Amino acid sequence: MTNKYMYFIANWKMFGSLNSLNSLNKVVKFSKNFKKKKIFRIIYCPPNTLLYPFIQKLKNTNIQIGAQNCHESQNFGPFTGSINSMMIKNVGAQYVILGHSENRNSGETDKLINLKIKSAINSKLKVIFCIGETLRDRKKKITNRILKRQIKLGLDKIKNKKNIIIAYEPVWSIGTGLVANNRDLSKSVALIKKMIKNVKVLYGGSVNTKNIKELKFIKNIDGFLIGGASQNAKKFIDIIKKTYN
Repeated sequence: MTNKYMYFIANWKMFGSLNSLNSLNKVVKFSKNFKKKKIFRIIYCPPNTLLYPFIQKLKNTNIQIGAQNCHESQNFGPFTGSINSMMIKNVGAQYVILGHSENRNSGETDKLINLKIKSAINSKLKVIFCIGETLRDRKKKITNRILKRQIKLGLDKIKNKKNIIIAYEPVWSIGTGLVANNRDLSKSVALIKKMIKNVKVLYGGSVNTKNIKELKFIKNIDGFLIGGASQNAKKFIDIIKKTYN
């Protein structure tokens, strides 16, 4: 059982439609009535098509909204299919996920992620900065080296890190059901917190209603970035409840 302030971030990835708005009713009711409501923060990160509908749906609640990525430029420009940090801020969102492994796998480099983070911070957004090693990295026992590199390059020349949250997601855990043991996860969290003073560190990677019973005991963890399970209101609520039970 914990009384620590925790973040629960729902990354909906490329799922959801306007009909999905109805699923938020249960979470809104829960967030108002749960006895621990003052010590946790719920953040929904839906697809871009649902950003404004989610913001309107949740505007009179304590639930906040984030985007899943942004272009590195703050300026308007000829970038078909992209949105920038100013657009995200303008529509009413407060957060943006950057550096997710699914985007890294599509070609995002540490340098590009760094530019996106700078843009987001300049637009007064809070950044959920994802880092994590691949299975190959883990087998080669270079996890620490990878995490240090991603942090160093991703946050290069960013002095004020107060609006940055780190989401540690071992790439090999995302969507696979595989999760590292708490001892290894605690070591990675400790490394990150040693590199960045006072930073909040979340765990992500196949978080569900079963393994949350163990994951909540990761030493000094500050919350969870939740993928598939967050799309189901009951499962998402259960994850929050079980964190505090």
